[in-house]
Amino acid sequence: MAAAGCVGVAVLGLLLTVALRRDPDGGEPMAVASIEKRVAPVSSVPATADASTSRGPASAAQLENSAGVTVTRAGEDAPDAIIITIPSEARTIKLATAPDSRLAERSRYGLLPKLGPDGATPARIYARPLGLEPEPKPAGRIALLVGGLGISQSGTADAIAKLPPPVSLAFAPYGTELERTVQRARSEGHEVFLQLPMEPFDYPDNDPGPHTLLTGPKAPDNIDKLHWALGRFTGYVGIVNFLGGRFTADESALSPILRELAGRGLMVVDDGSSPRSLLAGSADRARIPALKIDRVIDGVTRADAIDKELAALENLAREQGIVVAAASALPVSIERINRWAQSLDAKKLVIVPVSAARGFRTAKPPVSPRTTGSLR
Repeated sequence: MAAAGCVGVAVLGLLLTVALRRDPDGGEPMAVASIEKRVAPVSSVPATADASTSRGPASAAQLENSAGVTVTRAGEDAPDAIIITIPSEARTIKLATAPDSRLAERSRYGLLPKLGPDGATPARIYARPLGLEPEPKPAGRIALLVGGLGISQSGTADAIAKLPPPVSLAFAPYGTELERTVQRARSEGHEVFLQLPMEPFDYPDNDPGPHTLLTGPKAPDNIDKLHWALGRFTGYVGIVNFLGGRFTADESALSPILRELAGRGLMVVDDGSSPRSLLAGSADRARIPALKIDRVIDGVTRADAIDKELAALENLAREQGIVVAAASALPVSIERINRWAQSLDAKKLVIVPVSAARGFRTAKPPVSPRTTGSLR
């Protein structure tokens, strides 16, 4: 009976344990608490708290004492200081996206430039903006147009990468992947021009290439040739002649081309290679924004000769306020321009886009022939 009583007690205890464990709250004390939302207490600190309670240094002197940072005031010398210039993204000059649908006309040769319905022109929209006026005021400005790009891929890549962004680039209408290459140049900040092949005096012995604009009996085909060249890529500010001694001296051959360019809102640049050229003057009379190159800096393709021409540009820029020069995308020219450009800040001279040079030139009084230099 004792053993049976022990077994009974054990069974009863087991049943009690199982019953209690089925209920999560079995055997636990319970209580109900109400939760009330309360408004956060308003700070009793007055709005005009004492300066001693504010966080951070109250002055440059306190910063120096607490952090060991030396603060150099304006006008003080800092001979051993390391100055770090952080470029501001807001001041980065970016060119407008091309093609702009307002300024593009479809043709069998691709997209051709045109005037926008709101009066916008490729000459203005695709130009590189000048940005903020440098401080202090420059002693002179130099506009530089480097041409012959688009044919040699390596030479074109070097020019895009090594030349300062304000240098304008001119692309021949030949070569492969022109659109992509031109857009890469524009993404680096270079405004671009289209080089139009024009008939030289010794044509066809000296042949600028296919679709050359010609004088004489073949002149009626020139508009179609012009459309072919205009459709090779987009985003250019205007055109510059490639050779063309005979063509630019023939008013009857020039006139239809200039009328077409005027109706498309393009700028015209005379490369200055021919003293008989009527291109810039005729474009001016047709109310086309036009410009003539003052000097070609690599007529002699030696480093010392190019350096001499670049030094002459500096003198002309100081005398005239603005000088416009041209160069070819030869390796020696790119290398000498790149080195020279790095010295201009110390000389208080700046490079400006070719599109802006016309505005600076018209703002200046006429310059005597003695200071203009010779045209090549």
